[in-house]
Amino acid sequence: MNIIDGKKLADKIKDKLVKEIVELNGGKDSKDLNRRPNLAIILIGDRDDSNLYVNLKEKEAKRVGIDTHLYKCPKNISDQEVLDMVRCLNEDALIDGILVQLPLPDSLDTDAIMLAVDSKKDVDGFHPDNLEKLLKSCQSECIMPPVFGTVLEMLKSINFDVKDKNVCIAANSDIFGKSLGQILSCRGGKIYITNLGDKDLSQKTKEADLLITAVGKPGFIKKDMIKKDVVVIDIGITKQGKKVYGDVDFESVKEKAGYITPVPGGVGPMTIAMALKNTLDLYKRKNI
Repeated sequence: MNIIDGKKLADKIKDKLVKEIVELNGGKDSKDLNRRPNLAIILIGDRDDSNLYVNLKEKEAKRVGIDTHLYKCPKNISDQEVLDMVRCLNEDALIDGILVQLPLPDSLDTDAIMLAVDSKKDVDGFHPDNLEKLLKSCQSECIMPPVFGTVLEMLKSINFDVKDKNVCIAANSDIFGKSLGQILSCRGGKIYITNLGDKDLSQKTKEADLLITAVGKPGFIKKDMIKKDVVVIDIGITKQGKKVYGDVDFESVKEKAGYITPVPGGVGPMTIAMALKNTLDLYKRKNI
């Protein structure tokens, strides 16, 4: 069993971001762009997990040289107020990227708000225009959603080639599963998408060379549901009290898997690093 250390991989990505931002602003061979990348973060409500994630994003952004602007809003804010805020950020020349922290309160129209974000400032990469371009072309240079970029970077770090491999994606979102499946299919993987309601779920997970899980059910994947030496990437993070759990029963699975991501310390740190990378990419597209 080998652990895919998300924190270590994230640190490598952030080190590259620091170097590039310095080179763009005042370092050797500087482009003299006169300002650092700017990321606007919209946080609505008072969820503990959302507050934690936003604090981490702000902290890591500062470390790599990205300026952040936090717009903290009450839970009872209206759709129109949020849409007006997004419109202002779209029009603000200083802002390179916009990130709306999810999930939003049930009272808000998440789809309408995400759609309102300018596709040229979409750090999450889930704007329909960006996602459509990404999924239509395997060679697309569109912004990659951070969680998808995380999967690709983790596979790259262990030299895992998905070509002709059985890839099982267990997800509680059809859009998420099919979108990630398309990205991995582009790279030659044989994709099987499943969910908690699938009666053949266990059979599909047992056949996988690569198992990616995002169902949000702590400890759901047991060792009898995987084959030996499978690569397991656990995206399904759930917070219970002060502890964070993954979809995978880590202790029972770790000795059977070839590679596995821990929770915490796996996907989480990487998605933040990839969001910061997207912010820099959007900044460069606008300024270089």
